[in-house]
Amino acid sequence: MVSDQTRAEIEEYLGQVPSWLDALSEPAADHSWGVVRDLEFGETELAGREKALVALGAAAAMNCPYCIHFHSEEARLEGVDDVGRNEAVNVAADVRYFSTILHGAEVEVDDFRRETAEIVGYIEQQGAEAAGAD
Repeated sequence: MVSDQTRAEIEEYLGQVPSWLDALSEPAADHSWGVVRDLEFGETELAGREKALVALGAAAAMNCPYCIHFHSEEARLEGVDDVGRNEAVNVAADVRYFSTILHGAEVEVDDFRRETAEIVGYIEQQGAEAAGAD
């Protein structure tokens, strides 16, 4: 259970203290809120819209109905429409799909990293050539 100070802070951020926060163990409760506050709600390198889409994609990949609902609503609050939310979920599904193939085929990580570096180099070269043509 969160401390009274943390409870007041959560209520200030969210308008209430969600009941599920009572499931947090005493030693980690305040810290757990701090992580959410600082990482998800705080000012970081990623904009709120980006964080909401990352979170929605991760929630969908984990098949968590609670997280999917929360982060879908969070994305909506950040101005992401249904098309954008669906795209985030589709990207997450694409990543999970290819991860399954890579693991199932036991692709060598070093080979994968080498090929990825070659692909990135090629794309960067194409971009540089296109910029030089302007």
